[in-house]
Amino acid sequence: MTEKIIVIDRQNQAEFFDAGKDAIQYLKRKFPTLNISSRGNEIKVLGPEEHIALLEVRVEEMIRILEMNPHFSFAEVDELIDSSYPQKLKEVKEDVLVLVYGPNGKIIRARTPNQIKLVEVVAKNDVVFALGPAGTGKTYTAVAIAVRSLKDKQVKRIILARPAVEAGENLGFLPGDLKEKIDPYLRPLYDSLQDMIPPEKYAKYIENGTIEIAPMAFMRGRTLDNCFIILDEAQNATDVQLKMFLTRMGPHAKVIVTGDLSQVDLPKAQTSGLKRAVRLLSGISGIEVVELDIEDVVRHRLVKEIIKAYASDNMTLMPK
Repeated sequence: MTEKIIVIDRQNQAEFFDAGKDAIQYLKRKFPTLNISSRGNEIKVLGPEEHIALLEVRVEEMIRILEMNPHFSFAEVDELIDSSYPQKLKEVKEDVLVLVYGPNGKIIRARTPNQIKLVEVVAKNDVVFALGPAGTGKTYTAVAIAVRSLKDKQVKRIILARPAVEAGENLGFLPGDLKEKIDPYLRPLYDSLQDMIPPEKYAKYIENGTIEIAPMAFMRGRTLDNCFIILDEAQNATDVQLKMFLTRMGPHAKVIVTGDLSQVDLPKAQTSGLKRAVRLLSGISGIEVVELDIEDVVRHRLVKEIIKAYASDNMTLMPK
């Protein structure tokens, strides 16, 4: 058995031991093999040496997050240093890991090794394809990168686009004007942005065109410069549409194209242009492909199991 005293810097003492956070109770739950108590700005720990070492890492991470954002949650700490979490997340540079701070101090970060790779690749290339199954954070990470670029004044605008896969007759059955018909297809993009930008600023950005969210078809004939452009759900773009979109970029633009080739919703007569675009363009300097996989799923734990089950069964969801 080992005994250790961990001293919390006095400038962080009040926030760390805040009753609302209840840090000591949290540590006791995470480390049931340790005897943990506190007095003043000290934490006294008694137990196996290797368990104490893990607790020290966790406390250090709590303090680091606290210094950046006093509104941290213990869930944030768990994501970063849980013993089952990839070691790479402990080694990556902070400016790659933390992308933006959302409303109320929420930390928006790259949460898996391939999400980190996406951040790094986008920094070095002007066109990036981010491919992977549902729940891997493709869209969310791409939007966070774009928001950071806007905040850092690297771009003047953000343009987010999606194919409206039922942009023909079926849209006519939806109530309302054109915007109201299209908005359901674009809702995931709205949700991501609102998670990262305060409501007043978000409304202002939408109103003055700093952020534009539109169906892919609205890009035709335009030259998009000094902006960060994201095409989401690109597996639902045809070959012609994807070529049209990619040739919109001006000399000072960045593009991220996200897609999941296992979820193509196009009519049977049409084929996705995403696979061909990746094959044709991935060898060009300045264009890169990042593939996310099942280990990058950050939704409910069952999402990963659902993807595994469908993959192992190799099902084709065709009506009989």
